[in-house]
Amino acid sequence: MRDQKRNPSGLPIGPGHILYPILATIALTGILFGSIGHHLTEDMPERETHPYFPDHIWPYPILAMVLLITLGLLAVFGQPALQLGQAADPRVVAIPRPEWYFLSLFQFVKLGPALVTSILVPAGVVAGLIFWPLIDARLGPRLARRLGWSSWPVPKRNVITGTIWMAGLGIIGLLTLWAALVPQLCIPWFTNGPVCGG
Repeated sequence: MRDQKRNPSGLPIGPGHILYPILATIALTGILFGSIGHHLTEDMPERETHPYFPDHIWPYPILAMVLLITLGLLAVFGQPALQLGQAADPRVVAIPRPEWYFLSLFQFVKLGPALVTSILVPAGVVAGLIFWPLIDARLGPRLARRLGWSSWPVPKRNVITGTIWMAGLGIIGLLTLWAALVPQLCIPWFTNGPVCGG
């Protein structure tokens, strides 16, 4: 039987233990935000302060549970898309497929002339994302005056900008799901004939 080193203080976690810095940080954080750390906010009026527990602590367990549930659902339902394919064989003709984060662009290229869908539209989207704050600041108030609004809404309450963003994200999501989950689905298209997923 090996002779184990005993902590001289008799505690299971001492200064030499690997968890000691983490536990010390948690203890000091509790002291800072607890009754001892109240001297940090003594100069603030009472109506401007919020108690750490429960006001600041309650969203984090909820966010953690939402994250865990989302990861669990992705692990269960996204597993077929993550399965490995056949091993590479140079004698076999295979149609290359992009990674999942390029599936929407891969699917979008099939929907029109190659120059437009593979170069012009993606370059326009990237330029739009870069210059969006300037466009929103310049054209937003002008558009508000034309619509008869008193002012251009602030970012979190702007219906027009929010609709554009949500429509763009929805199109990207639908194209990705079409290419990943239902590759056999073909729809009639006016430029190239029927377009199939995958």
